[in-house]
Amino acid sequence: MEHCIAEGLMLMYLAIWCTRESRFTTAGDTIVAVDSPFGRLGLTVCYDLRFPELYQILRFKHQTQVLLVPSAFTKITGEAHWEILLRARAIETQCYVIAAAQAGKHNEKRESYGDSIIIDPWGTVIARLPDRLSTGFAVADLDLSKVEAVRTRMPISEHRKFDSDWKSMTL
Repeated sequence: MEHCIAEGLMLMYLAIWCTRESRFTTAGDTIVAVDSPFGRLGLTVCYDLRFPELYQILRFKHQTQVLLVPSAFTKITGEAHWEILLRARAIETQCYVIAAAQAGKHNEKRESYGDSIIIDPWGTVIARLPDRLSTGFAVADLDLSKVEAVRTRMPISEHRKFDSDWKSMTL
């Protein structure tokens, strides 16, 4: 369960896909987007990052501008996939992505990768902590006019085809 506090409003978001935690928690069944002073936010967590369709729904059905992805990727999956998945979600949704990440060794069996990062709608890393294992704040200005500029230059919302538009062929 993740919490987000914006302007005194507290939201609770349950991960839609649960992995290790599924013995202790129940997966959520609600996609959450909320207006904030920082733009329209899409709330996701950790393992959600592996499902681009969730981010597509947040972008095209909920008009999000900023995607939040607090996570605790393992060291192995983080090294291989963390930044590339975040940048892909930013590019394909044309949204800012803010990803706070747990870092370090929790116990003998669990180590989180870290690397808190902020990515712009073009997929460029615009802020990150100086060391992926460090504790602190990654800070960047979110210019929502950049979201609109990217979307105007590359209007994927107009070019996007939905499942019903595709013909299937099996050979």
